[in-house]
Amino acid sequence: MTVVHLLAHFDDEYCALPLVRALARAGRTQRFVYVADYATPGITATRLAETRALLAELGIGAEAVIHAGAGVMDGALHTDPMTAWRAVRPVVAGIGAVSTLVTTAWEGGHADHDLCAAMAVKLQDLLPGRPGIRQIALYHGRGTWGPLFQACDPIRENGPVTQVPMTAGQWLSYAAAVRHFPSQWKSWAGLWPAMFITFAGRGFGVQALEPARVRARPHLGRLLYERRFGVSYEEVRAAADLILDS
Repeated sequence: MTVVHLLAHFDDEYCALPLVRALARAGRTQRFVYVADYATPGITATRLAETRALLAELGIGAEAVIHAGAGVMDGALHTDPMTAWRAVRPVVAGIGAVSTLVTTAWEGGHADHDLCAAMAVKLQDLLPGRPGIRQIALYHGRGTWGPLFQACDPIRENGPVTQVPMTAGQWLSYAAAVRHFPSQWKSWAGLWPAMFITFAGRGFGVQALEPARVRARPHLGRLLYERRFGVSYEEVRAAADLILDS
């Protein structure tokens, strides 16, 4: 049985790394399926290599990293959700028996992340045994304003949080692993400190993703992707419904 991580972007796995490491220590087979594409083959190759280098440290081979991109660009999954979905579905179906799906949280932070959550819910309905889904918080704007955000802070609308215990050494290793993403240093310069401020107060936790969640607004108030990226909830809602109702 395989744990399948359905992620939007190369480097999203960093926000799930404590869970990935715990699963690796337990001897679980893992596969990582990435949805978004990039502007040039060179950018794609660079970011793919960074992800593979990070996972190789955990003994996870390059064959476990699968790019299902079908030409739908990073940040634009809401504009062509069915092309992305038609690429993802056969990839995950071809992996074999799936015990668990892990995906980015339905939290209103980035439209691509929310649409991966919708895809995971649809996959759960299609895969034998209806595997459970765990969602990983990345960033969101709940309780903030303007460009401000919360990083790796599970929102209460997504239900109870299950903590992943970590030693001091494991925390240090996690913090240092960001070095694997030099091409993304500008993004991590802001996100990385915010992540570890959250972890200092709350630790690292995951939440179950119940199917009904992706039929509801992630939280009240303006969502981060509305405030920062000019993408409306209505656009994401329509894209998610296309996937869920297909």
